[in-house]
This record gives sequence, structure tokens and C-alpha cells, in this order.
Amino acid sequence: MTTAALSTPAQAARFDLDKAHANVEFRVKHLMVSTVKGRFNSFDGGFEYDSKAKKVKDVSITIDVASIDTNNKDRDDHLRKADFFEVEKNPKMTFVAKEFAANPKKPVTVKGDLTIKGITKPVTLTGTFLGETLNPFNGQPKVGFELKGKINRKDWGLTWNKALEAGGVAVGEDVEISIDAEADAAAPAKAEAPKAAK
Repeated sequence: MTTAALSTPAQAARFDLDKAHANVEFRVKHLMVSTVKGRFNSFDGGFEYDSKAKKVKDVSITIDVASIDTNNKDRDDHLRKADFFEVEKNPKMTFVAKEFAANPKKPVTVKGDLTIKGITKPVTLTGTFLGETLNPFNGQPKVGFELKGKINRKDWGLTWNKALEAGGVAVGEDVEISIDAEADAAAPAKAEAPKAAK
């Protein structure tokens, strides 16, 4: 019996990101000679997955920008200020996508809208929908995926930079994005128990 047969039901079902097994990360050039890696530690999101049609629909991810973490407090504090994200005015960034094909182990392309600092632009992510299984600890359906893409930060108003005496700039404009995640089938809503007659 295949994993697919054991897992999600044939109809579409809601899945929520398993934040304990998910990463939202980025990479950007620093001083033209190295790469700084960072991540966002706080986020929520989910989507609808139709295991029969092999499609993912209604993707929505919301990221707490203040949770940015590049393993350097001074740099993270600078990124939270007006030169970059200005988190006091723009505490969230979002990514939404309507639908994409999700055949396990095959390349996928996700076209959606990324909103940063109130600016919304189209973004294309590519990667792999890793498939579906059952969580051995609770018996519930679980799916996984890996997605990557590249954006120019200036398109979202992240324009701060500093020229270097040797040429070039302090921070690269291109930012590589990666999302690696598991997602769990959302728990069905509990029906309210009937009230006892008085």
C-alpha cells in the first residue's frame, strides 16, 4: 500500500504549517565578498490540499518581521528600523498564492503575491512538493515541501545601502528566499454539545 493511500482523504483538506518543523530563511551578499544568512522565527500559515487532484490552493503565510534573526543583534536591530523594514509601522509581511500543482517528488512552480512595507509585488517560487504521510505520533496526515526564489529588495522599498571605497556596495540587492516546511491537517472544528432542556 502506498504512502498516498494511507494519508490524506481524497477530498480537499486544510493544512497548517508545523512551525516546529518549518523554516523561512534568506541569503544576501555582504560587502561583495560573503553571504549573510538569516531567518524569521515567528510566522503562521496554511493552505488547502486536494490529494486527489494533486493541487494546493489558497496559500497564505504571515511573517512577524520583528522576529528577523541573522545571529547579530546590532544588525537585526538595524534591519527592524526605517532604513529597512520599519517594523513599528509594518509589523507583518505576507505571501499569498491561489493555486499550484503539487505532484509528489516533481518540480512545482508557485506564483503569488509578496507584501512588504505595504508594497505588493508578484513573486515566483520553485521547488518540490515532497509528498504526504501519516505522523507516527498522532496518526494525522502531514505533507512537506521545499520552495526557493529570488527577489530584488529595492522593489519593496528596502533601498538602504552604503558605497564601498573599493567599489560595490555594503548589501546586495538580490535576496534569495527559501521555505522548507511540514504542514499538518487542521483539526476539525468541534461541534457544540446540545444544551440540556430546562
